[in-house]
Amino acid sequence: MFANRNSACTYREGSLPGQCAPLAIGYVPMQTGAEKVYAKDEALAKGTLFPGLDLPFKNYINSAKNLNTPLMELMALDFAVLDLGLYLDTHKDDAEAFALYKEYVRLLKEGKEKYIKLYGPIRQTDAAEFDSFNWLDDPWPWNAGERKVVC
Repeated sequence: MFANRNSACTYREGSLPGQCAPLAIGYVPMQTGAEKVYAKDEALAKGTLFPGLDLPFKNYINSAKNLNTPLMELMALDFAVLDLGLYLDTHKDDAEAFALYKEYVRLLKEGKEKYIKLYGPIRQTDAAEFDSFNWLDDPWPWNAGERKVVC
């Protein structure tokens, strides 16, 4: 058996601080073709559009409350684009899903452009659109109303 170069763990183990642990195999259940989808707020809170993929983590229940902010709207669109893209990976002939995917991609692009103009960059690379590097300028949208501390 070959040992992991960075530890005494074997090729069937991963290293944890101070010990070895068996490797795990991930499993994703297959979706059915005509599955009902969650409403947009519930889907964002649950982390999936599809009830068949709703696998709560240790009985943690997400709440769909307070999701109506500009950043949360962008996150919802980004989530929908990602989730629909994953669905289309296995259902490439679903024209309705592809049309919805294209519409959400358009809305996401528009939303990001508006958000960046109003609040500044979302990602570090968005700062390239400005005259100066303002990636770390305060306040950030989630700090709205807080006082900027100057040391």
